[in-house]
Formats: sequence, C-alpha cells, structure tokens
Amino acid sequence: MTPRSHKVSIVALSGLLVTAALVCAACGGAGSSASGRSSGASARGGASVTSSDGAPRRVRRPAPPAYPHVLAAAGGTQPTDFVPAVRWRGQTAVWVARRSGVALLSFNQRLVELRLHSGTVDAGASGWRYGPSIVGRERHRLVGVFNGGFKLDTGSGGFTLGGRTAVALTRGLGSIVTYSSGLTDVGAWQEGVPASGQAVTSVRQNLDLLVSGGRPASNLACVRCWGATLGGVAAPARSALGVTRDGRLIWAGGENLTPAGLAAALVGANVQRAVELDINPEWVAAYLYGHHRELTPVPIVPGQPGVPGQFLAPYSRDFFTVVAR
Repeated sequence: MTPRSHKVSIVALSGLLVTAALVCAACGGAGSSASGRSSGASARGGASVTSSDGAPRRVRRPAPPAYPHVLAAAGGTQPTDFVPAVRWRGQTAVWVARRSGVALLSFNQRLVELRLHSGTVDAGASGWRYGPSIVGRERHRLVGVFNGGFKLDTGSGGFTLGGRTAVALTRGLGSIVTYSSGLTDVGAWQEGVPASGQAVTSVRQNLDLLVSGGRPASNLACVRCWGATLGGVAAPARSALGVTRDGRLIWAGGENLTPAGLAAALVGANVQRAVELDINPEWVAAYLYGHHRELTPVPIVPGQPGVPGQFLAPYSRDFFTVVAR
C-alpha cells in the first residue's frame, strides 16, 4: 500500500467512526427519551410494557368499580321533605323524607330495582332465586333493604318468587308485583295487577290495599284488621310500600303508627296504591348502605331497633333488597 492510499484509508476510517458515534449517541438519546416517557406514565398511574416491535407502550389500569353513593341526608334525624339520599351514575336514585313519626324512602325505578328475598323460615332457606343472604353481585350494587310482610302462616297473603310458590296468591289482595323488566307495581291481584303481557318474577301479598286510588282504605278505624300488635297497642311500629302515579316506589315506616297515620303519610307522598308490610318493632326496619371497605348500614327510621345482622346475615323473614341497575 502506498503512503497516499494509507492516508486515504485512515481518513475514511475516521469518518466511519464519527458516523457510528453519532448514530450511537442518537440511539442513546432515543432510549433516554423513551425511559423518561415511561417514568412519566408510571407516575401518572399507568404501567409501561414493551411491544413486539420494541416500542414502549402504556397500559391503562382498569377503573375502580362504581358503587351507589350514600349522601349525608340519609343519616339525618331532623324533619325534612324529600331530599336526595343516594346517587348512582350521577343521578339521584333514592330520596328520603322524615315527617312527624314517619320516615319515607322514594325510589327511582329507572335506576334501581326491587328484589324479593325469602328468609330462613319464611319462605324457607333453600331453592329460591333470592334467599336469606345477600351475596355476590347483589352486594356490590346494594342500595337498600327493607322488611317484608306478615308471617306466611297468618293467612294474610301469598308469596311467589322465580316461578316457585310458597303460599298461593289470592284474588283481590294487595300485591307487590315485580316483572322481568325489573319494574315493580302495587295493586289488587287480578284487579289491576299483573299487567297484561308482562312476565312476573315475584309477588308478595299482604292484606287488602292500605291505599287505593290515592285514598286511604275505608276500614282504617278497625286497628285489628291491620294485624295483631304486641301488647295490643294501637300504634306500634308499622311499614308499607306504595307506588305513585309516575311509578316511583315509596316505602314508609315508623315506630309509633296507626293504620290511619301510615296511610296518611303515603297519601301525602302522592301514593296511589299501597300495601301494608310487617308491623311491631322487631320486624320493621329499613337501611341504606354505604360502600367503603365493607357495606355500612345506615338506619332510616329514627329509633328503630333494627333486625339481627341488619339484613347482611341470613334473616328468618322475607325482605326486599333495592339494587342499582
């Protein structure tokens, strides 16, 4: 090799080394930039992974589950007209009102639905679509719970759930009827309910209608006609469920109510038809439920003794859950 050709080769080699250094520097810069973006993504709560082509990509973590949100008014004790008590998907699902001696809950059926549960005794623990325990998905969507009707052996009404019957239904009795659509209506059996062409999933009957056509029943002065009371008192704990003209469900209950007082509270809430539910302190209770690390019951009736387990443990009597759609 001549000195001239040797000099040219050295120059060419030097150029190649410079070019390679620049390329490597660029590679290092890109890597540093990607690393910076990855750190930023992690700081924002994302996870960084490398795809098959070597490019880093951010994977979004799943959003936390949404739960019905209980508002402060749910736990109040002072008299109030209907105020929002539970929010679901940005809308009011439940309102609460407290008047003289009575608490009321108003349920928006576009956002929640009613489910009839059997108890361990009424109507028995096994074989029912919804049994004496609140389990699984229902717990995650639980909005509220309230008591059912009289013991089934009193002959006060029928019970059917999911195509199975514990006590046969009787024509004309006040009935809480839930359809496969999730909507619930209240009326006299075969004299207003069920609606034609609607598949029925549950019916709970209890006595005659307490309110019909927006007016109290005509025999409210006959206290014994509306159930046997502990100690024979006229105004024990009482409860009822009704429906307004626009389809809102209204639960009402109190610790010292006559049949007339309970009916008047329902009519005052624009209820068109209502069924009296259970009576006496041990069996009247309603709760809304906060969702934190565990379900937190919020009692609705001031001074209510409540029920064992607050409906979250297996309960002996039938009851209704209110579940977010």
